[in-house]
Amino acid sequence: MSAIDYEIKNSSTEDLRFADPVSPAELESLRPLPRISIHAFFETENTQRVMERILQDRRMAKVNLRITAGGIDAAANMFSSTPTPNLLIIETASQPTNLMADLAPLAEVCDPSTKVVIIGRYNDIGLYRELMRNGISEYMVAPVGMADVMSAISAIFVDPDAEPLGRSIAFIGAKGGTGSSTIAHNCAFGISNLFSTEVILADLDLPYGTANIDFDQDPAQGISEAVFAPERLDEVFLDRLLTKCSEHLSLLAAPSMLDRAYDFDRNAFHPVIEVLQRSVPVTVLDLPHQWSEWTRAVISEADEVVITAVPDLANLRNTKNLIDALKKVRPNDKPPHLILNQVGMPKRPEISPADFCEPLEMEAVAIIPFDAPLFGGASNSGRMISEMDAKAPTAETFSQLCHLLTGRATVKKGRKNGGLGRMMSLLKRK
Repeated sequence: MSAIDYEIKNSSTEDLRFADPVSPAELESLRPLPRISIHAFFETENTQRVMERILQDRRMAKVNLRITAGGIDAAANMFSSTPTPNLLIIETASQPTNLMADLAPLAEVCDPSTKVVIIGRYNDIGLYRELMRNGISEYMVAPVGMADVMSAISAIFVDPDAEPLGRSIAFIGAKGGTGSSTIAHNCAFGISNLFSTEVILADLDLPYGTANIDFDQDPAQGISEAVFAPERLDEVFLDRLLTKCSEHLSLLAAPSMLDRAYDFDRNAFHPVIEVLQRSVPVTVLDLPHQWSEWTRAVISEADEVVITAVPDLANLRNTKNLIDALKKVRPNDKPPHLILNQVGMPKRPEISPADFCEPLEMEAVAIIPFDAPLFGGASNSGRMISEMDAKAPTAETFSQLCHLLTGRATVKKGRKNGGLGRMMSLLKRK
């Protein structure tokens, strides 16, 4: 059979007929895989589809994965003249009594450091033990599922004793001026304050970021030093760049200056985010309203994505485009969270929340009413909404958002989300 090879950086989810429907919850506990090479050989369409789906997963961002039609013989022939990768995944229909003999030609060309996972047809405990004794890393019985294969890879290459990575929450506006940064800052403050959890807020809008203003800070250093000197970046260097905003909240501030152009390649922010996730349980990423290689990479690999929109036609179009784009780059993750902001602005024609959400086929997790005195006062004084008025309905909304984004609460269907029934009734009376 001819080889069919895929490269992860050029892959697309379009036209892929996926089997094995998997719940995002099954993959949430898996850490991103390190920079390794994997070559998978398939004999059945089911395994091909599973490997194609794995190839699209954000946890595979650093992995060089190739998929080839064929079994043990195809692998042995290919690697007789080329080095073997870090991991071989091979599907075979060999009988248990013949499997070890069938693997012999592959063993002769396999590098000692290469790990091997076999996908077989027979649930045979004796075969499993023999394979383990002979250095096979894992034996799986077909048909396999995506979660099973990724868990097996993770068990081989991810240190089980390593500190768990913190979660990242990326905020982006559907359009400029939606208030995405304000919501990101209030959520970062709320998570750190409500749960006494260490949080780092990273302002990724380097030329125009407002986190330093919103928290009344004027740091001399910040995220630009980390991005432009990745070779120096570690937990110690990061600690020097952080500004303390509250007991449990630290800020990695943007320079907010136009003294240089801020052009970045796709992976420019990866080292920074990796160090942040190793340092604290929660990282809030305040993304600028732009669509570039690096913003696409950051948002596609975040654990949670929050889109903030204002209820007008341009925001609806942009939100739909964002959701569709995220479906392609995050096919195995749950949909982004949608927040409708500045709802009920006097004298402004707008789309009702129900009509806004209907074509998106999703509900807003929060609907925040327009309140110029509250938000304007908070911004001008460098304080958060809960500091201005802890009893305000909007402060309660931010509290419930913090519970939702950290997994301490879930959205219940059939109810207005974010504790916003009272707000909606007020808006309807306007």
